[in-house]
Amino acid sequence: MPRASRRDFLTTSAGALLAVGAPRIGHAQTAVKVGTAVLGDYALAGPFIVADAKGLFKIEGLAAEFVPFRGGPDLVKAVVAGELLLGAAGSTDILVAREAGQPLKMVATHTEGNHFTLNVAPDVAAAADLKGKTIGVTRVGATTWVFARMFAKQQGWDPDRDVKIVGLGGLDGQLAALARKEIAAFVWGDGGAVTQLAGKSKVLLRLDAVTPRWISQIQYASEDGIKKNADQIRKAQKAIFGALRFMKDQTNDAAKLVSAKIGWSPEAVLAAHKISSPLFSLDGQVSMQALGSMQDTLLEYEVIKKKLPLEEHVAREFFPVRL
Repeated sequence: MPRASRRDFLTTSAGALLAVGAPRIGHAQTAVKVGTAVLGDYALAGPFIVADAKGLFKIEGLAAEFVPFRGGPDLVKAVVAGELLLGAAGSTDILVAREAGQPLKMVATHTEGNHFTLNVAPDVAAAADLKGKTIGVTRVGATTWVFARMFAKQQGWDPDRDVKIVGLGGLDGQLAALARKEIAAFVWGDGGAVTQLAGKSKVLLRLDAVTPRWISQIQYASEDGIKKNADQIRKAQKAIFGALRFMKDQTNDAAKLVSAKIGWSPEAVLAAHKISSPLFSLDGQVSMQALGSMQDTLLEYEVIKKKLPLEEHVAREFFPVRL
């Protein structure tokens, strides 16, 4: 029987299962670190968790350590400093970082569209109910703040008069304010599925219904890392996108792996999968049109001040990722 190719292994469910625990014998494993901006986002962290748990990094010859961070700025610093080979974060980070002179380049789209959610108090029935109410975001000027303002405008409201948008930090702060009825809604990622199952809030809509063409999450590397470690970056990408394929094809098995690491119940992971999986990128291809829409939006809301050439933000040689 002819030997199956690695492509076959990683692009079919059976192949992904057969590949588990089968590192290349006789090949030294290269130690690398990869990371995400946060742990508590299924679409962002899930592929790293699954790639690690299923041995997909090892198949590529990498002894990879997965390091989740507490936010995008800390991840940017670690990647620029050379502490991490590859990072995954919200897509607007690359536009903000490049404007600030950080030597980063986007190497793949991680999650297409916009997987962020508008989460509301259990007694809120419709978007119209939020007029005159307060919406929580992570901080003023953050992407969540931009989304809240865009939502208000879509409803035909003045985002400065018809709603109040307040920065409250992390999820604990949002939920505490929601319980005290200080806010009626908050903007979050697919982790809104967790608080919905707990009866603390409910997902009213996914925000790709509000934003223009968008990329929710990306992978990036430092310019120095691209020069010195391009082959290792490609190997890490193959493992991560192989994991994304596994998550699509073997969702229940993947949910158990993610649940064990992320601290959510398997049911919550599956609920998050329902929100985000339609937007999974399976080859990392970057839409320059979507990147341009994001740049225009951030300029409009004065999150960034300069319109840099889009090509400066990407390293085209890394996408599409071929398994």
